[in-house]
This record gives sequence, C-alpha cells and structure tokens, in this order.
Amino acid sequence: MALDADILLDRRRLKKSVFRWRVVAAIAVLAVILIGLAGTGLNKGVFGTLGPRIVEVTIEGVITEDPYLLDALAAVEEDSDVVGVIVHINSPGGTMVGGETLFEALRRIGETRPIVAEMGTVAASGGYMAAIAADHIVARRGTVTGSIGVIFQSMNFTGTLEKLGVEPLTVKSGPLKAVPNPFEPTDDAARTAMQSLISDMFDVFVGMVAERRDLPMDTVKSLADGRVYTGQQALANGLIDEIGGRREAVRWLEDKAGITNEAEIVPLEIEYPDDDLMTTVLEGSLGKVLSSEGLKLDGLLTVWQPQ
Repeated sequence: MALDADILLDRRRLKKSVFRWRVVAAIAVLAVILIGLAGTGLNKGVFGTLGPRIVEVTIEGVITEDPYLLDALAAVEEDSDVVGVIVHINSPGGTMVGGETLFEALRRIGETRPIVAEMGTVAASGGYMAAIAADHIVARRGTVTGSIGVIFQSMNFTGTLEKLGVEPLTVKSGPLKAVPNPFEPTDDAARTAMQSLISDMFDVFVGMVAERRDLPMDTVKSLADGRVYTGQQALANGLIDEIGGRREAVRWLEDKAGITNEAEIVPLEIEYPDDDLMTTVLEGSLGKVLSSEGLKLDGLLTVWQPQ
C-alpha cells in the first residue's frame, strides 16, 4: 500500500511539473510572437496601437485606381481612434478616375476629422486633386504643383504605314467608334467628340478646386490653363495655404485642429497580395526606367508630363 501511495504522489508531482512547464512555454511563445510583431511594425498599423493616432498616407508615383489603398482608407474612415490624417504627396498625377476616387476616399475621412496635405517635389494635376481633399495644404517653395487640366493622348501611324506600303482596314458600326484610332486620320468630328470629353472632365476638376479652395470659378479657370506653379506661386494664387513641410503639417493639426501632441503618428498599412507586390515593384520602379508612364495609362488623364 505504501508503494502505491508513493507512486500516486510521484504522479501528482509530475503532473504539476508538466503543467508549470506548459505555462512557461505558452508565455514564451506569446512573448516571441509579440516581439516578432514589434519587429515587423504590424503593431503600428491603423488597428494595432491603442489610443488616439494620426495616420500618415503616402501618395507617390502615377495615381491610378488602387483597390488596396482604397480599402486601407476605408478602414481609417471606420477607425474612431484616428484623430487626424497627414497626406504626403509626391506625384505628377495619373488617370482622372484614379484621382477622383482617391479624392472622394479622403473626403469621406475628412467629414469627421482634419486632414492636412504635405506636398513633396511634385504634386501636380491629379496629385493636386488629391491635395485639395485636405483642409490645409503645405508645400515647399520649390514644389511643382498646379497643372489643373485634363489630357487625352493618342498616336497616328498612318504616315509611317503609308511609307511601309501597309494599308490598314477598319470596319466599325459608326464613324466615331474607336476614335482616336492610330491607324486612321482623325477628322474634325472625332476631334470635336474628344474635346467634349476633355471639357466635361475639365469642368469637374475646376469645380472641385473652386469648392475646396473657396475660389471663384473665373479665378480657377484663369489659373487652370495647364501650367504648373512653384509652391510660392501657388500660395500667392490661393492654391495652397502655407510654405513648409512635415513639421508645419503636424503643427497645423496640433494648433488649428486641436489635436494634442500625445497622438502617435503611424503610417497607413496597405495589405497588398504577395503576387501583386512584385508587380507593384516592377511597374513602379523598372517601369519608370524602361518606358514612359504616359504610354501605359488609359482613359482621360490628369497628369503633368514635362517634355
């Protein structure tokens, strides 16, 4: 009987020892996971850090429709802990729809919290469209901005084909179908149809600027002849609010929007699928080197393209 009691006591001791080691192991695993997340910066995303936050959105390169960016902005819109937004812009613009959807996403956020735009080297055309979604715009003196306008580009290869002895054949349902067509001359009717597209979207762009910058339509139209402005010129014309950079942007949020300096500034986390990450890198980096970005854009463009 004594032997059985000893065995039973040993088993209880063993169980207690195993339980303690399991608890220690679980705590160690949890600690490793938390340290790993801290190293990757995932705890700094929109939903990671507790307490009031200022989210920093970076818009760089050519602006097109980006569903992943829009999803991330929608998450900011729903996050009650986000008390303000800084939008850093370094972009020559892009497609009309890309700029329009970005503007609308930022304005939805701006309905409930302040937004300040910080312009970098270039914030022109569609880049400027994104900036006017903010309540306050800051730019450097040498920032290139403005270029308020819409462009529709095409090419005409008829002269080259004629020299090569090639005669293209096009069968279509109407005279304005698929115009402009690089394989046939552009007549007056086609030019008029294209100009109506440009004029329609130009009026939209001008209306956005007039409303957001509180400027008369005639004033905006006089500024919107397609030219670019330096930051100093933009300030003089009422297109921006202040000369400066990130420090001035943060100061405006604190002084004018009433956000305390205790609010942490965190970058916007955008979740791109793994298969799209390489595509983004190739198109964003190599694509800029190997080809003209303008040739890769379809539709109506709000982009500044220096010659």
